[in-house]
Amino acid sequence: MVTLAKKEKIMSKVFIIAEAGVNHNGSLKTAKKMVDAVVQAGVDAVKFQTFNAESLVCKYAPKAMYQKKTTDKGESQLEMLKKLELSLNAHKELMKYCRTKRIMFLSSPFDLKSIDILASLGLKTFKIPSGEITNLPYLRKIGSLKKKIIMSTGMATIVEVRNALDILAKSGTKKKNIIVLHCNTEYPTPFEDVNLSAMLTMKNKLGVKVGYSDHTLGIEVAVAAAALGACVIEKHFTINKKFNGPDHQASLEPKELESMVKAIRNIEKAIGIGEKVSTLSEKKNKAVVRKSIVASCNIKKGEILSMKNIAVKRPGTGISPFNISLAIGKAAKKKFKKDELISF
Repeated sequence: MVTLAKKEKIMSKVFIIAEAGVNHNGSLKTAKKMVDAVVQAGVDAVKFQTFNAESLVCKYAPKAMYQKKTTDKGESQLEMLKKLELSLNAHKELMKYCRTKRIMFLSSPFDLKSIDILASLGLKTFKIPSGEITNLPYLRKIGSLKKKIIMSTGMATIVEVRNALDILAKSGTKKKNIIVLHCNTEYPTPFEDVNLSAMLTMKNKLGVKVGYSDHTLGIEVAVAAAALGACVIEKHFTINKKFNGPDHQASLEPKELESMVKAIRNIEKAIGIGEKVSTLSEKKNKAVVRKSIVASCNIKKGEILSMKNIAVKRPGTGISPFNISLAIGKAAKKKFKKDELISF
């Protein structure tokens, strides 16, 4: 028997995050348009990125290969990121706009100052990006805030994930308030590198709530993660994949995001309560599809019932054939015409 607590766990809603990231290209106007689009899609939160480019990368830091393919080859990573920063005032405006649209605002801080900025703005949930999972001062600072944490684990081994969890816990954040997202940081991620089952490995070995941050093309892997039990799904989103910028091509456009949300919500309904029962929608079919014990020929009153004069046929409104052994050897209480339901 499935307990009430178990039912609630199975039926819990997947928290869907639309990762706006830096796909606003540094424009507050575009960022607001993105908020409008994700509200229309039905997600639970929209997430941006908070960073100071000079605090994040040194001037010699190279771009990732995917960034070289999607941005100006002549600019450095530092120059690229400077174009994608959002000011403090932009953050305040975006948070206010999200409140009016009744959607949760989230952001990933990428440096210590950015953690302070988001904390000062009253952020209640902090998203740790994959690149910071080995950043000890960063982990200690976020852990000390004692807020809810969602942590991506791209590029990390399970040992590194465990170490990060230990640091966050020692710094003051309870493990129960941390959700660990399986992730791969290639943009887009090849399907053969997704390794989605690692999400369940982390859940079982680390004893944490888990989810999935998806960088594959399309929506099927995110939907599969929901089916496997992810409590959070994060997916990159853009207004237009053809925009210039590092992440647009590996992101979903509005209609695709809407389709993903719909698919995940359908999966939630399909997962159900975990107890094998006859559902309301199928009960009406029982009488039609199941079978009963019937006369295979005309039977006289007093005639002994046997497999020679009874059969199993639809409909299922009579005695179940599961009880056919109870009929064998009994004397017919009355006449039965061929195909008439047997009673005894």
